Amino acid sequence: MATPRWAAPFLFSLLFGLFLRLLRPPAHAYRHLALPAGANLSCGGVLDSDPEALERARLYSLRRRRPVTEMDYLRLARDCSSFVGGRRYLTAPLSRRERSFPLAYSMVIHESVEMFERLLRAVYAPQNIYCVHVDRKSPGHLHAAVRAVAACFPNVFVAARLESVTYASWSRVQADLNCMEELLAAPVAWRYLINVCGKDFPLGSNRETVEALWAMNGTNVVDSYVPPSFKAARWKFHHEVGDYVRRTSQLKAPPPIRGRMFVGSAYVMVTRDFVRYLFIDPEVRAFFEWSRDTYSPDEHIWATLQGLPGAPGSLPGRLLPHPGSPNKLSRAVKWSFLGGDVARGAAYPPCAGRYRHMVCVFGAGDLAWLVHQSPLFANKFDPEVSDAAVRCLEEWVRDRALQGAGIRP
Repeated sequence: MATPRWAAPFLFSLLFGLFLRLLRPPAHAYRHLALPAGANLSCGGVLDSDPEALERARLYSLRRRRPVTEMDYLRLARDCSSFVGGRRYLTAPLSRRERSFPLAYSMVIHESVEMFERLLRAVYAPQNIYCVHVDRKSPGHLHAAVRAVAACFPNVFVAARLESVTYASWSRVQADLNCMEELLAAPVAWRYLINVCGKDFPLGSNRETVEALWAMNGTNVVDSYVPPSFKAARWKFHHEVGDYVRRTSQLKAPPPIRGRMFVGSAYVMVTRDFVRYLFIDPEVRAFFEWSRDTYSPDEHIWATLQGLPGAPGSLPGRLLPHPGSPNKLSRAVKWSFLGGDVARGAAYPPCAGRYRHMVCVFGAGDLAWLVHQSPLFANKFDPEVSDAAVRCLEEWVRDRALQGAGIRP
């Protein structure tokens, strides 16, 4: 009998598929990289809003907790192999797409080496690159501990130029710019840059972040909305910077840009071309110089540039109705003035943790809401407020990373 024409390519495809499957590690090979939260927590129950699990999580976070100190990290990081393995870092790309789509991170922190390291572990992938900016005025032992952690990874480094950061001042933007400039010069062909602070945490795996940014097709992820009238005073008046930012009565010249001003989040996901544009475009450089004496420039610079015609990856006209919009892209946040009874029109349930500067520091009871949000990151987390919230989110994110590891394209 003659062999059908389709048989040879079919057999080749079958054999080649079997060959690839032999090259891939079996799913159980990754089980040792799981991050179980511990016997005292039922994170599955927490994510299902089970009352008993939530009560156990509340009691877990209330108990006297020994914080992980800078000295602990200095001791642990003396043996990098043991540190990386013991902390269960992912040391190989888990999919081909992740390998071909590296990311860059600018991480700006000023306290808590523990929260920084837990964030780093959650977003770490060996093909990515990470710049860490530590506030110059932070204690020396924090600087030493962060440098010790960074030294255990070839793709993590502390910024060469450190700023003394004052809340709501230009120094916060400059810290990111310092990292951006070094990341552009690094020998990693990263595709998108993500800036985070030490209280952020991802709401998905590196693979999910890559897939979401791949789908953006070269456009930026920047929240942008028309500023309410009261926010215009932030850039209409000259501000002086000391221990805090103080508004003066001196009026500023109009902004030196072709477009109008917008406001949005200080946290963005932007293309490599956009980051390069920040350092070479004269209009952007003039806008930066003009913004140096404004209040909280990080909340208008990225949003305004996103609407500027000709900015790489920009989408002029894509605006949010207000900062509490459920369609926001940058961060899942609970503001005190928008939380409450959803049945009566509140944007989301109240904070289960603790409000700090009108922003929720999440508790375990917030996780069931968080894991259904569209942003790729959430803010704020603090193990001193709810270690259970951080542990359960760590477990959930790692489980998502390991689902299909070595199998997905």
